Amino acid sequence: MTRYHLFLFTLISFTSGANTFDEDIADALIDRTTHNITYNGAYYSIAYPGGDVPSNIGVCTDVIIRAYRQLGVDLQKNVHEDMQVHFTQYPSKRIWGLSKPDKNIDHRRVPNLQVYFQKHGAVLAKSTNPKDYNVGDIVTWMLPGNLPHIGMVVSESSGEGDNPLIVHNIGRGPEKSDMLFAYPITGHYRYASEHFITNN
Repeated sequence: MTRYHLFLFTLISFTSGANTFDEDIADALIDRTTHNITYNGAYYSIAYPGGDVPSNIGVCTDVIIRAYRQLGVDLQKNVHEDMQVHFTQYPSKRIWGLSKPDKNIDHRRVPNLQVYFQKHGAVLAKSTNPKDYNVGDIVTWMLPGNLPHIGMVVSESSGEGDNPLIVHNIGRGPEKSDMLFAYPITGHYRYASEHFITNN
């Protein structure tokens, strides 16, 4: 075996043993369901970058933020940096009356994440076909009372209808449930490794 072929063999072996984005994010999401989290959306002043609210509390967006953090992706930093340059593209003034970005809370708000994923990820169809939702896809809904909600698709499916299960926090802490079509879908996105802004 030549040195070149040895290099190719090593490269192929290393690559084939690496986890895909789908595997990594699914593992991170399932891990979130093992944490005892009290639903609490209170405003906290947090560190930047890499800041987080106390580990025993969280809302639906924190499931997404913490799962991506396990992959080395800091949505706090990425959203904040984008809002510093493109603040008017986000709904912070219209919805919350803000006049500038707030690194403590912007990334923890579903409408802001929707704008970020529209700009920096892939926008997918809001389909009624469960087969159109794949592991790692991000879905947003509007709950009763005009409450925006967000979750992510994992690899397991329901026993009836084959709906992919969603990891989310709707008030009981991070959980895995069959709720994809339980509420009106307002967004369907993919923010995978090819879209990542690294934070090294």
